[in-house]
Amino acid sequence: MNMQDIRAVITGGASGLGNAVAQHLVAQGARVALLDVQEGPGQAAATALGKAASFARCDVTSEAEVNAAMDAARQQMGAINLLVNCAGVIGAGRVLGKNGPMAADFFTKVIHINLIGTFLSDKAAAAVMQHNTPNADGERGVIIHTSSVAAFEGQIGQAAYSATKAGVMGMVLPLAREFAQFGIRVCAIAPGIFRTPMVAGLPQEAQDSLGKQVPFPPRLGKPEEFARLVQAIVEIPMLNGETIRLDGAIRMQPK
Repeated sequence: MNMQDIRAVITGGASGLGNAVAQHLVAQGARVALLDVQEGPGQAAATALGKAASFARCDVTSEAEVNAAMDAARQQMGAINLLVNCAGVIGAGRVLGKNGPMAADFFTKVIHINLIGTFLSDKAAAAVMQHNTPNADGERGVIIHTSSVAAFEGQIGQAAYSATKAGVMGMVLPLAREFAQFGIRVCAIAPGIFRTPMVAGLPQEAQDSLGKQVPFPPRLGKPEEFARLVQAIVEIPMLNGETIRLDGAIRMQPK
């Protein structure tokens, strides 16, 4: 698909990787709808992007809110042919912590946001995309998940987070196979250590230490690099049913 034809919904679009994707897509001529629970930052992000962007407050764990936000995006942009799932939480915590075993509610919350939220967004977007007019390749849409290197090498304290990131990766192939009949592709990106707002809030010494763990380039990933990979997935039709690591060859240690 050509970038000028993209009508994208980006969950978690108010900040971090999601906002970097939004900025990049708009710069390439696309239109975007940002979904996020952060209303103030979301409105500000959409305003900064100009007329090509809109914002809707949306809790991705709510099926009703996701469906309503997706329908609003479709009406505003005239179509949806790209979904980028960036909404998520870290959910760090040991199963056997200092204050006792992990509460089931904590684990469930991380699952609801990262995994079920991705599924609900996929389902709502695909329901819209299946009715798109196909392009010359028969393509009607692209769905992208945000996994993580934690899906492969989960560290101590990442049981909940790793489970969700492995889950969103695990959904990719069956969804790609099911949606093939509609001309909808599904891929995932598994980023390593990126300069997100959470990492940027750490002391510079800690950021430098994290960057040095990456074999090459020995630095933190740039959000715009994640966004450029989103564009590559959109523009290369043969990329389908695949999870792509974007990590500078890092392999995470136990802690």
